[in-house]
Amino acid sequence: QVQLVESGGGSVQAGGSLRLSCVAPGYTASVHCMAWFRQGPGKEREGVAAITTIGGSTYYADSVKGRFTISQDNAKNTLYLEMNSLKPDDTAMYYCAARWACKWPLSVADFAYWGQGTQVTVSS
Repeated sequence: QVQLVESGGGSVQAGGSLRLSCVAPGYTASVHCMAWFRQGPGKEREGVAAITTIGGSTYYADSVKGRFTISQDNAKNTLYLEMNSLKPDDTAMYYCAARWACKWPLSVADFAYWGQGTQVTVSS
């Protein structure tokens, strides 16, 4: 079982920045893909970004390319999402997720391990 714990959410004004973190404190040898999803009010959960734990290849949804950066610190078992130039449309609960291998586009059904989520609110 892989446990994931997110942090770093909050409220910011449009144009601001936030950095989300996701710690996987347990044994993660079975995980080679870490990802961020989000679910806005009244919307379906969607994939935002993903990274391979070996090699560090990254994938981004078109809506966040150039504004968000996914990264990892394998020594700390920590995943990050740096979010810049935030827009009100970025308002959502953000979830960290993990699976065996990365596949793009991201699909909620493919991921077995999820964090509890961290709320991001962007005001205009």
